[in-house]
Amino acid sequence: MTEQKPSRRDPDAELLDAVGPAFARLRRRTTQVPVTPPVERKDLNRNLLLNVIDEAEGEMSVGAVADVLAVDPSVASRMIADCIAHGYLVRLPSQADARRAVLQLTEAGYELRDRFRSQQRQAFEYITRDWPADERRELARLIVKYADSAVRAAAAPPSG
Repeated sequence: MTEQKPSRRDPDAELLDAVGPAFARLRRRTTQVPVTPPVERKDLNRNLLLNVIDEAEGEMSVGAVADVLAVDPSVASRMIADCIAHGYLVRLPSQADARRAVLQLTEAGYELRDRFRSQQRQAFEYITRDWPADERRELARLIVKYADSAVRAAAAPPSG
């Protein structure tokens, strides 16, 4: 039997390897933080969908939503139908091609989007309540920078 020596991994590698699991924990645990009004199970999908449509540059169809969310069109269609049924979205004829339907937030949709943003801010403030103000601001700045970079990276053509 050979004896294994403890590996001397690069500490940066260990830190970077921990990022993925940390994001997964954030996704699971952030919704458990006390906010007003409380986050409901359906809110997670609605928040995701409303943000995708709100942040889109140009028109969003069911197919475009499915592409952005990397889900089957039938899944996107069910998510959209739920938001339409609750008055958060409407289907309108495309300005570019009247044969296509595009999605747009309603006034209630914008109000729900704003409620989600308020809940997310409350969660951030609650989770970091014991942190120094400068660390809270720096984390907020870096999260926004990371998200902006993710958008640019997803839009960039693959290299190779």
